Amino acid sequence: MRIFISADMEGVTGLVDADDVQPTGRDYERGRLLMTEDVNAAVRGALRAGATDILVNDAHGPMRNLLPEALHPAVRLVRGKTKTMGMLEGLTAEHDAMVCVGYHSKAGAPGVLSHSFMGHEIEDIWLDGRPVGEIGLAHATAAAVGVPLVALTGDDRACAETTEWDTAVSTVAVKYARGRFAAELRPPREARAAIEEAVAAGLSVPPVTAPPVPDPATLTVRWQSASVAATLLGIPGVTAVDDRTVRARGALPGLYRLLGVWLRVAAALGDQPPYC
Repeated sequence: MRIFISADMEGVTGLVDADDVQPTGRDYERGRLLMTEDVNAAVRGALRAGATDILVNDAHGPMRNLLPEALHPAVRLVRGKTKTMGMLEGLTAEHDAMVCVGYHSKAGAPGVLSHSFMGHEIEDIWLDGRPVGEIGLAHATAAAVGVPLVALTGDDRACAETTEWDTAVSTVAVKYARGRFAAELRPPREARAAIEEAVAAGLSVPPVTAPPVPDPATLTVRWQSASVAATLLGIPGVTAVDDRTVRARGALPGLYRLLGVWLRVAAALGDQPPYC
């Protein structure tokens, strides 16, 4: 059984603030260890369920957060950027299931460190008219590839957002949002035991997946900056909805790759700190 793990950081056990998850933050090095331990818990669960191959993609920010020397020896790690598929780099139809560790809720949601791909530059995303964030796009893209999302960890808001997309996904709330930069934390040992159990359970039953998004699908993004939207109109197939909103039609996972291009354009134009 081949398993793909996408590891983000904002939804990791114990982390609540930009100082915990950004390389310039005073607690970032501690955050890296906590992130690695959450991933290790998911790996242990996958191995218990019979996984024979586990690929982990470091999906947060610089994508060089996980500590290779502290990672479970059963793992192959994809590290660094830029990656064509970003947070889903390495996911293929050969995988039997996907697990998302440390994920967070979408922009505008009252979850810990909530945002959609960029700290503040993206205000809203829609997939075929449905509001979506990183969780929904990961789920839809994996479904298009033919890989079910079986388990996701994060705060309680991320778990609720996941359930809105697919009630069959096993979720683990490792903390409970008290604001965008505050949470009630589960003890790390308890949280990691819950992660291991959820992943093992999710992989031990035949997955029931939501239907894939129709092909072609429509991806719509509202940006904070009209300059970003105007620049993206230079990309063939991108059309304007209004001065700050653009859309494109196509099939997943191609739309997910296209969004990665949009993000790189926006980062080049904005270059502002996240979570402001």
